[in-house]
Amino acid sequence: MARQMLAVIDFAALDWFWVAVFTAVMFMCGLIFYRLAKRSESEFFLAGRGLPWWLPATSIYATHTATDTPVWITGVIYKYGMRGLWIPFFCAWCAVSAFVSTRIFRRSLAMSQAEWQNLRYSGLGSELLRGWLAGWQTFMNMFVLAWVSAAMGKVGTYLFGWPHWMGLTMFTALCAIYVLSAGYWGVIMSDFQQGVIAFVVINLVCCWGIYEAGGPAVIVDKLQALGQGWRLNPLHFDKDFPLAWFLTMFVMATLGGVGMGNFIDWYPEAQRIQSARTLRDASYSIYGGSYLTLIRNGFWVAAILAFYVMYPGIADAKDYEMGWYRLGFEYLPMGMIGVFFAGILAIHLSTISSHLNLGALYATRDLYHHYINPQATQRQLVRAGRISTFLLLVGCFVLGLGMRRITDWLIFALWLQAAGIWLPSILQVVWWRFNSWAYLSAWIANLVMSWLVVWVLPAVGVLPKLQEYQQFWLLAILVAVIYVPVTFLTRPDDMEHLIRYYVMARPLGWWGPVRREAIRRGLMTAGETTKQGAANGLISKTLEPGTGR
Repeated sequence: MARQMLAVIDFAALDWFWVAVFTAVMFMCGLIFYRLAKRSESEFFLAGRGLPWWLPATSIYATHTATDTPVWITGVIYKYGMRGLWIPFFCAWCAVSAFVSTRIFRRSLAMSQAEWQNLRYSGLGSELLRGWLAGWQTFMNMFVLAWVSAAMGKVGTYLFGWPHWMGLTMFTALCAIYVLSAGYWGVIMSDFQQGVIAFVVINLVCCWGIYEAGGPAVIVDKLQALGQGWRLNPLHFDKDFPLAWFLTMFVMATLGGVGMGNFIDWYPEAQRIQSARTLRDASYSIYGGSYLTLIRNGFWVAAILAFYVMYPGIADAKDYEMGWYRLGFEYLPMGMIGVFFAGILAIHLSTISSHLNLGALYATRDLYHHYINPQATQRQLVRAGRISTFLLLVGCFVLGLGMRRITDWLIFALWLQAAGIWLPSILQVVWWRFNSWAYLSAWIANLVMSWLVVWVLPAVGVLPKLQEYQQFWLLAILVAVIYVPVTFLTRPDDMEHLIRYYVMARPLGWWGPVRREAIRRGLMTAGETTKQGAANGLISKTLEPGTGR
């Protein structure tokens, strides 16, 4: 018989022991790698670009698994059954990206997506776009920090009866200590141990929940007895989950991997791409991280179906969204609850550390270094990185304390990143004629249209409340009405600039005029083999301090 859901969980001495051990190991990472992080901007934000593929791969998995992740995945699986898997399927874009945009971005050697805009585009539009993306990403990382911290505040209230602000601030502030100390070195090394802990704990709790429900065969029989057998079919489509939803997520995931910046997840992935020691390591890291994420989702589905047969018919989303947490805290034996809580800390801190360092990267590299102090020394840049990290921490606390409805904010943030700029983010990679003004207009139009379609127009009755996939396609069309004319009414980017970018990054797609000119100048052969001397010169220029302007 299921135990009654408790408001406060009692921890035994052994539980606290596991929590203490994990916390000690976490802080050791900050102390051990402090000296490496303080050497340069590249060390503080990219670990010197020398990581083997399995370190960024583990970090990608850890960052994809945040405190709010089991909440919203539990919500969609409990509501939709196995077909709910298609909603988080968009993360499969990484598998496509590993063979396309990851390779192009790694060759550019840009430290951030904003810096890449300077390499891809030219002129005033390029500068405006870099400034816009740098400011936007600084804010968006603060936004992510706020909603993940708010989710941890809810967990703290559920476990210990703490006030919301206490759980929100305590663990995020602890995480900031080793991020401030060791920068990306602290992030990546902590992510490795946090990713391993999270993977083991998630699978442990899922298997335990399946066991408590009677095992896979019993779960299937109970679903059939409840008249809910359709929940076992991932291709069961009806009015609640139409075929159009599935097709939208499938298209987003498969074609989205060709672009750069299509999804909110691209930006932390871009940092890991550039921290890998070779192009091959970068590709393996993206593919491996996304593969682990999809495996994790499969375990979660089975466990949440187990929770459903144990607690069928829960109507309120705020109750069933906590289903996976309940399996752990209500069914694991004493001594294992501490291991579970250590796993929760792992998935929380990995996301917090990543976005603290990533937001500081955009604030330091693309705002301070590029616009304010291009001649800054490496010591000044590391100090600016630490100051930016602290300011992000304070800002996320202020924002998080006013953020209660986490799922609504999460979906809105995903749509801001993935709807109107989804196709433009692909076009900028594959089509030479798509220019900076077109991409900048797409960003601005998407920001305005998202507010109107998601919040304003439904509130005033002008637009009916649409499902998320309907919002996606409507936003894609409305934003295209803006950027398509802008593309053809403005001049292409400077050919000299495009040739330099093409020779260095070798993008795929419709780059015919640029490629022909590069071949005519002897920078490439007809077989698309770049002359080594030209490539080395371009790469050297990219790595010079203060370049990318």
